[in-house]
Formats: sequence, structure tokens, C-alpha cells
Amino acid sequence: MVKIISKNGAYLIRNRLFAEPGLTAAIVNQALRQEGMPPLSDEEFDPTQAKTGTMAYQVLTSHNTSGNPSSLKLKFDALASHDITYVGIIQTAKASGLEQFPLPYVLTNCHNSLCMVGGTINEDDHVFGLSAARKYGGYFVPAHQAVIHQFMREMFAGGNRMILGSDSHTRYGPLGTMGIGEGGPELVKQLLGRTYDLPYPEVVAVYLEGEPPWGVGPQDVALALIKAVFKSGFVKNKVLEFIGPGVANLSVDYRNGIDVMTTETTCLSSIWQTDEQVAEYLRIHGRPEAYRRLEPAAVTYYDGLIRINLNTIEPMIALPYHPSNAYSIREFKEHAGDILAAVDAETKKLYPQPDVKLDLTGKIRNGQICVDQGVVAGCAGGTFENIWTMAELIGENAIGRGEFALSIYPASQPVNLELIKKGAATKLLQSGATLRTAFCGPCFGAGDIPANGMLSIRHTTRNFPNREGSKPREGQLAAVALMDARSIAATALRGGVLTAATELEPRPIPPVSYDFDRSVYRRRIYAGFGQADPEANLKYGPNITDWPEMRALPNDLILKLAAVITDPVTTTDELIPSGETSSYRSNPLKLAEFTLSRKDPDYVPKAKAFARLEQERRAWTKGQDLSVELAQLMAAAAGVTGQTVEGLITETGLGSALFAVKPGDGSAREQAASCQKVLGGWANIAVEYATKRYRSNLINWGMIPFTIDPADQGRLVVDGLLYIPAIRTAIRSGAAQVQAYLLPEGLPLWLKIENLSPEERAIILAGSLINHYANNR
Repeated sequence: MVKIISKNGAYLIRNRLFAEPGLTAAIVNQALRQEGMPPLSDEEFDPTQAKTGTMAYQVLTSHNTSGNPSSLKLKFDALASHDITYVGIIQTAKASGLEQFPLPYVLTNCHNSLCMVGGTINEDDHVFGLSAARKYGGYFVPAHQAVIHQFMREMFAGGNRMILGSDSHTRYGPLGTMGIGEGGPELVKQLLGRTYDLPYPEVVAVYLEGEPPWGVGPQDVALALIKAVFKSGFVKNKVLEFIGPGVANLSVDYRNGIDVMTTETTCLSSIWQTDEQVAEYLRIHGRPEAYRRLEPAAVTYYDGLIRINLNTIEPMIALPYHPSNAYSIREFKEHAGDILAAVDAETKKLYPQPDVKLDLTGKIRNGQICVDQGVVAGCAGGTFENIWTMAELIGENAIGRGEFALSIYPASQPVNLELIKKGAATKLLQSGATLRTAFCGPCFGAGDIPANGMLSIRHTTRNFPNREGSKPREGQLAAVALMDARSIAATALRGGVLTAATELEPRPIPPVSYDFDRSVYRRRIYAGFGQADPEANLKYGPNITDWPEMRALPNDLILKLAAVITDPVTTTDELIPSGETSSYRSNPLKLAEFTLSRKDPDYVPKAKAFARLEQERRAWTKGQDLSVELAQLMAAAAGVTGQTVEGLITETGLGSALFAVKPGDGSAREQAASCQKVLGGWANIAVEYATKRYRSNLINWGMIPFTIDPADQGRLVVDGLLYIPAIRTAIRSGAAQVQAYLLPEGLPLWLKIENLSPEERAIILAGSLINHYANNR
């Protein structure tokens, strides 16, 4: 199905792959001569030169302002945010000196669309967003009009472009656009005319050949790819470049459905070769001028190669608690007992509380696997082609009167209009399915939350623990398995009995033209780029608050480990839960109360208690008595350095920290870091960071992204104390490591602070990106 052919380099030479170990120019030229083709010169074969043949190189260098292709400083063509990120971004940019949006910035309202939690606060955010679009000159997409990534596909993505979004699934590769999902502060940098800085990334070819069998959809291809690469981390922070003859056998909707899921591989971005199908897609959407032909050069070198034979892809299912926990539905059904027993065992590890139960093996009844709910939604599932195909598969049939329910969310109003005009909406509604509006909620626990103990199958992006909205601390637990819309339709036809689409009798799906009706956008969307009105006022609701004061990094630090997480990977959903908490993202103090609430409810009180000690330290004056706890802390630190307590107390800040083996998989949400900072956090300690975007979020909020040797992991325990003398000096000097001491014993421990750029070090020294920009205005 999906094979990693090479992790050590590969060539695409005149549409032929070369990936043999020990490949030399002589071997390549011998093969070329046998096929009657001219040989390569040494210069053409040189990997450094041949790397410039990738499409990624073309796009990245055309957006690079550094003059050095090895050290990128990128400026993007457009920005995009939704309604649980744009308030904080605009507030941060405003505090940093924003006067107007210097590039198109699209504010969509597709996450808190239902306005169902906290009274007026969600709609207050939408009102703020429209006022910001007017004041600074932006685009405002009202609720229910489009999910963020569908709108950007329809209206902004095009050949040789780059888009930065404050959502991790910012991916528009099939249209020739490199999309990158990052935390909000990275968008702030673009709004203030700064750049997105990173070393030139490695580029991995994904070579597609063949054609998907009937009944196999884009989610099936995506899950097979994620399964093949996630665990090894092979493509982490790299660019995936989709090439090969199989690309032409996929519609643009199909390509988009694969592409948006590449986020779950932990890659940085993606790009696809473009063709006449892409040109037609852009013409249909009223933007023919946005098309650019993109393809690799005649001689192109890749840092790795993945080969996907589309002919062999089967319908897939990704079981809890990650998209990489994937099996073919055929294999899963053959071994359901063992596989579900393993998931149940994992559940018990994640949720040892006796009142939390999830019996997925109980879903096996009379040899069949019964699911309770189906959902197709968002940027991955809600495309026209997916939903049209579901309607054709379901036809005149009913989904039944049992527990199984099916909800479908078209990704935009133009998609919805076409489903209505072409009759697909009628078929689906008559079957018993419900057709909703453009909304991302089912993807992150703000819509269609299953009942306790239920198993939901979904064509959405993620199935992390509790992402569907259950609350284990209150005795609730449900589960999500990811599947393609086609197999969800097949399962609906059988009343919830798990069924791969390929188990149905194959029949042609009649082709249908898609006509993009832009009128709803013209009549409803505020398009104000280039029309900033400085006199317009921002409209604040009572939940929209400024960021609290953030201090500069002190000379020395004492850190309390308020949480120690030993899971192999920690997601951003665990660091700051999604769902109803999203409604409080415009209020840093309220949102911070939810930090790690579903993973470690003791974290918040511990962090706040240590923050109170820091308040006492800052208020201390010479001759004043210290509390017993603060006096003991300072005495332990003084025992390491030989200084007096009075000499240390004015120089040594106190703050919380957490240790996690590999934190930050998943969402781009900056709040996974900022909430820790608001509670007095100064650092994360990890063996490695799951994604660049989470590490960047830590830095932009003035937190130090320490790493340690895996052998030292066992030395870090909950409530442990770390004294780090001269941390400010170490950060300023560019040191790659610093010596810390475990208190009260004073045992040494090396903490690494590698791969920090000079500006990243300046941000940490300032205490946050806000402070850094304020200091340099």
C-alpha cells in the first residue's frame, strides 16, 4: 500500500525514480544510456544542485527574504484564522503596534459558530472580529458560511503561493500553495512586517501511481500514509511533495482530502504537482489567473521517498486514540476482538479512574461491529465530492430507526447550494441523515458529542483522547474512529454495522459538474483588505481581556515541576482541552483554569500556589521576614551557589514547568503554551518536541523549550524543584546547554537549549513576543 522506499535520498530523473543504496552518477548514467537518454553531468547529479529542482524549493525561495536559501525568512501571501484564535492574535498584534493588516487576513467563524456556551461571549468574539476587519482592513466570513480551509481553497489558494494559518490543518498543496499551520504569534509577526524564520526543510517525495479502487476515498489514502510514517517520525517538520502519474487519477477534491490530513504525519507543509484539473478547479472558482503549472525539474533530488500504489489501498479505519492507529477495515474485522481489546487496555492506562469505562469489545455483536454514530464534516470530510458520493451510495434507502445517527456538514455554503441544486441534499435528508451548515465543531468536541460509551465513526481530522467532547473527570467517555465518507455511507446503509464501501455491490457513480456560486459570498462576506479605517473602534465583549503582564526572564530560576507526563506523546488537546473551553480563548485568565484539566487536574492548583510564592518574592523588601516555604527554597538554592539568601532572592524568579516526553502533537493552538505562561510557567522540559509549532508557541510566550537526555527522564518527578543559576546569561550568550540542580539535594542535571535563533533568544529574554516587540517599537 504505502512503502517508505528511502530515508537517505532519492532522485527523480526524467520521470524515473532512482533510490538504490550507494547510488552514483555512473550507475544512473548507465541506466539512462540503456534507455537511449543522454547522461547527466556531475553538476546535474550533485544533490545540492538537484535539490533546487523540487517544487518546494521554487515556492519557498520565491517567498524568502533572507537572500540565503539555507536560512529562510518567509513572507506569506495571506493569513487565515478562525474564531477561537483571531481575537488573541489581534490583541497581541495591537499591543505590539499594529496599525493595519499589511496582507490579506481572513477571519472565519467556523469553530464557535453555535454560540452555545457562556452566554454572549461567542457572538461577542464575532462582533469583535468584524470590527477588527473594518479597522485594520481584513476579510470577515460570518458563521455558517464556510470552514476556514474550504474558504481558503475556494478564494485564496493558487499556484506558487504561501498561506499561514493559526490552525494546524492549514494545507492547500494540491492547488500549488504551501500552507503552514502555526500558533498565533507567528501570524502576529507577519502582521507586523516580520518574517517566518526556519532552516531550509528537508523535502520528501510522495510518489503516487495507479488509481484507487471503487469505494476507496481520500481518507483511506491519508490514513494509510499516516500509519506508515507517524510512529518513526520520518517526515517530522519536513515538506511532503506529491508527484507521479497517480496524481492525474485523482480529482482535486480527492487530492485536497488527502492533503489536509498530512498534518497528522507531523510534516511542516505539502505541495503537489499541478495539472489541467487544478486549472479547471480555479476557473470554476472564478480565479483562472491563480493557476501555475508546478512540477519537479528534469533532475530532482529528494531527501526521502515514499511510494503509494493507489491500486492497493483499501478502506481504512483509525481507532482511538490517534489517526496513526489505523488498519484496513478488512483486517480490523478479521481481528476485531484482539484489536479492540488492545484499545480497551490503552483506555484503562489513560483513564485509571474506576468510574470511567469504555467497553469497545462490547461493540462486537453476533460477529459484527456495531457503531453508534456517523459524522462527515469540516475541511477533510465536507467537500462536495465526498457528500455527493455518499448521496449516490445511500440513494433511496433509509439509515434506520435505531441508535445509529448520521450528520453531514458541507464545508461551505457554495458546496451546500450545489448539493441542494443537484438533488444530493434531498436524497440524504430523505434517508434520515441530517444536513447541517459549515461548522468544524464535530472535529474538536463542540458538536455531535456522542453519548457515554458510544463509538462514533467520523470523516474528520482527529480522534485524540476526549477530542470528541467527553469528560472523563465526570465519569464520561466516548470514542471516535476515523473513516472515509464512502465507508461511513456504507455503514449507514446497514444501520450502523461497520461496513467498508468496497463490500457494497460496485456501481458507477454518475459524474456531476460542480458550479461554484459565489453570490452568497458577495452578499454576506466583508472584504475590506486595503480599506482600513483607523477611526473605527474595536468592539469588546465582557469576556475579551488583554494579556496579563509578562515579566522579563530573571537572572536565575527555580522551577517547580507541576506536572510530569510519561506518555510517549502528549497532544495539545491534553495540554489545553478543546470543546467548550474554546469559548474562553478570548480570556487568558479564565482559559488558563482549564490547563491540563483532563490529563492532570492537580496542575493548575500547583502552578498557582507556586505563582503566589513568586508574588511574595517580588514584594519582599530587605529586612522583611520570608514565609517558611520561600525561605527553604532560597536556602536550598543558596546551598548550591554559596550565596546568601538575601543575595539570591532579588535575582531568582520562581515559576512552574512541566515535563513531557514528547509534547505538542496536534493543534497549532498557542493556548497550549500561553495558558502555562499565564499561570506562571517558565519552561517545558522534554526529550523532544512533537512539532515545530508547539515549540515555537513556547518560545513566543517567553517559555524555555528545554530538552534532556532520555537517561535523565527518571530524575524528574512531580513537585520536583530545579534551580537554574545564570539562566539569563546562558540564553543571552547563545549557550546550547545549562547546568541545573535538583533541590534540595543540589544534584546537577544538564538541560539543553539548542537550536534557538538570536531572535528567539531575545523573545525569551524579554519574557514574551509582546514584550519583545514593545521593547523595539
